[in-house]
Amino acid sequence: MFSNHLFGLLYDARKEWREISKEPTETISQVYLRHALLLALIPPFALFAGTTQMGWSIAGGDIMFLETASAAVIAVAFYFSLLLGLALMSFLIHAMEHIFGASVSYERCLMLTVYTSAPLFMAGLAGFVPVFWFDALVVMLAASYSLYLLFTGVPVFMDIPEDRGIMFSMMVTTAGMCMLVGGMAITAILWGMGMSPGSLTT
Repeated sequence: MFSNHLFGLLYDARKEWREISKEPTETISQVYLRHALLLALIPPFALFAGTTQMGWSIAGGDIMFLETASAAVIAVAFYFSLLLGLALMSFLIHAMEHIFGASVSYERCLMLTVYTSAPLFMAGLAGFVPVFWFDALVVMLAASYSLYLLFTGVPVFMDIPEDRGIMFSMMVTTAGMCMLVGGMAITAILWGMGMSPGSLTT
């Protein structure tokens, strides 16, 4: 089961990757319906609840609450952007694999992406407490473990030597960072065009 594999990846990632790689490959729809749709729901829902019910502040300033309508729009957009990000990241992995002598299906690349991203999705629970330093710390720790899962999982999932797996993982990490920067740039542009969320100050 997916949940069992997640716990297994926490205490013995290398062994669990080998167990996952032996399982039959799921279809794209199965991956999304069984795993991705639920995991991607965690960060948007937590942030929606946190910013509308708990409030948020920057550097200890006034507590601000997002308007429910604005927060809902942001949460929905965030949710679909996460799903799209999974698909694009899997496509990049699939497109780059031949450079390192790997040859696996897009579905397996998607499964690799979902499992390695799982800690980041789970870290979204911190959104229930929208305190910047706390959320940043949780996300940094989750990102570090996601990188560990990527570097240990690529050689097993792609069936390539470990040295090639390290180089492959570095390229995947670079591509992911570029996607993140691109997303931040788009967000900044939209906010500059007047599409910033409505908020209430207490």
